[in-house]
Amino acid sequence: MKLSRIITLLFLLLGFSIIKAQDESDLLKQISNCSEISDIESLSSSVYKEKYVMYLNNPINWSDPNSDTFKSRLILCYKGIDRPTVIVTEGYYANYALYPSYEDEISHLFNTNVIVCEHRFFGKSIPDSLNWKDLTVENALADIHHARKIFGKIFKGKWICTGISKGGQTTMFYKTQYPEDSDIGVAYVAPLNKGVEDGRHEEFLSNSVGTESERNMVFLAQRELLKRKPSIISMFEKYSAEHNYNYRKSINEIYDYCIFELPFAFWQWGTPINKIPSLDASNQEWFNFLIKISDPDYFSYPTATTPFFVQAAYELGYYGYSTKGLEDLCNVQDTHNYLYSLMLPPDANDIVFNKSLYEQTVDYLRNNDPKLIFIYGENDPWSASGVCQWLDCSEKCNMKVFIQPRGSHTARIRTMPNNIYREIMSCMTKWLE
Repeated sequence: MKLSRIITLLFLLLGFSIIKAQDESDLLKQISNCSEISDIESLSSSVYKEKYVMYLNNPINWSDPNSDTFKSRLILCYKGIDRPTVIVTEGYYANYALYPSYEDEISHLFNTNVIVCEHRFFGKSIPDSLNWKDLTVENALADIHHARKIFGKIFKGKWICTGISKGGQTTMFYKTQYPEDSDIGVAYVAPLNKGVEDGRHEEFLSNSVGTESERNMVFLAQRELLKRKPSIISMFEKYSAEHNYNYRKSINEIYDYCIFELPFAFWQWGTPINKIPSLDASNQEWFNFLIKISDPDYFSYPTATTPFFVQAAYELGYYGYSTKGLEDLCNVQDTHNYLYSLMLPPDANDIVFNKSLYEQTVDYLRNNDPKLIFIYGENDPWSASGVCQWLDCSEKCNMKVFIQPRGSHTARIRTMPNNIYREIMSCMTKWLE
């Protein structure tokens, strides 16, 4: 290569570096100039040009002008000022977004910026004093709306709200309550429950999921684990002690609850049916299977997910258990109100489920047509209470529901069959024009 061309290339590279540095400092300057944002820290990323974690000051109770405030964690991933922006309506904590390799699926597909909004009362977004009355969907959505208003002054492109599972619920509610905040919504595997023990999940697991043969194999696995309980319970107790699990019921009762939970967990995560041990397998093999599918940490109290169970009891709803065909082998005969007896903090035991959020959301989705995509897995028990069960989009121009055949709670755009994947991509590409 000639010297003149080398010098020209070096100048071009130097110029690009200066421009890039200037872009970076401009973005950081705009964020830093916002008085409501604090504790900004740069993060490394193998995907994004710039990445920051920061905290946004929010009222603990948005309806009270005299409310105390708390810091809500945000993670900003930057690809370009002219790019669309994904706002992730997280339902729990946002630790995963701190990793250098983190990339949101929609951001990957459409080259967007990302703002991950950690949910209040989770992770680093916890007020100094916990008042469960402040842990409402209304307050959580107002937190997200606050972030949207601030960053809407920086990013002028189109906005996409998205979330997975409980975060998918949050996306659904956010699109319902703040329809103008985002141009597009993508809610992954989001249930819409109508009660603390909704009732549809038990029927789904007994009669609809998988094939009849597969359902029977899971049921027989439950019975086998209960039959082996006298031999396995010592392993179960030792495992719980080693992991410092604390329970609000006896170890024998917790064992039973893990068996009741097993079908839901088995199908939720798409466990292959051949992972069930054979009847002549050892007790150790059966114990390992139980722990892998239905770890008792789920029933340990308290945990980082305790706030979720409070929300489930108040507004989000949840699922119940069926003990049919297992009664002869169980210590636990009645699982009604198990959330209250096992998972709720004592100061939340007076919570009564409020069905208004469910009713408002159903009414909105039936009578409106936002650019909102729902994605479900066919075998995911959460789909039993998903909008896929009752929402007819055939006469709607925008709203879409897609189901991955034999899919689980891991259903995503990229896991869809090619024809569905192409339809989703075509739809979103058109919306982003």
